[in-house]
Amino acid sequence: MKIRPLYDRVVVRRKEEEETSAGGIVLPGSAKEKPNQGEVISVGDGKVLDNGEIRPLAVKVGDTVVFGQYAGSNTIEVDGEELIIMGESEIFAVVD
Repeated sequence: MKIRPLYDRVVVRRKEEEETSAGGIVLPGSAKEKPNQGEVISVGDGKVLDNGEIRPLAVKVGDTVVFGQYAGSNTIEVDGEELIIMGESEIFAVVD
């Protein structure tokens, strides 16, 4: 199944959680922090401006993005995979 967000929303696949700490300690499930990076899976058409024009989004499919820890509180499951739907304004940066 495909999903296409509306307006200035973006669908992101969160990167995998770290299994070990920086010091090499294996982390149990409860100690893992959700990563704040992910891959853009789908983007909406753009933000509708006050004059009715549509401004395209600054991110594109395939970009690796950085977002806040609590960004994208809307999660969905598509084909057994958890995806996040967030607004473009919740994305802090694109990783090159």
